[in-house]
Amino acid sequence: MKLITAIVRPEKVNDVLAALFEADVRGLTVSPARGHGGETEEVETYRGTKVMMGLVEKVRIEIGVSDHFESRAVEAIVESARTGEVGDGKIFITDVSQVVRIRSGERDTDAVTPVNPEAHMLSY
Repeated sequence: MKLITAIVRPEKVNDVLAALFEADVRGLTVSPARGHGGETEEVETYRGTKVMMGLVEKVRIEIGVSDHFESRAVEAIVESARTGEVGDGKIFITDVSQVVRIRSGERDTDAVTPVNPEAHMLSY
């Protein structure tokens, strides 16, 4: 099992969610994020001290998937989030040792992959 964490541009979130839905990837968390990577950093002077300004608004998407969904989820994110410009984001893939669905007590792959994707229709 994997935890896929994607940091993407806010204007690309709907495209990413639609691409994940089309790839039958279900169950995700979306939260706001701020940071910087390769974007140009602004440095200003405040009371004689140089201060880095302008953390960039981003969106963090976290998805728990079984191993066979990893490549399709990553490909969906890359294809839908890419603009070709600096600041498109990153994808981090982490091994997960255990998952438990609180509602049912299901564990591991049963807790991250729907048995019947049509039964889990989501609207974005």
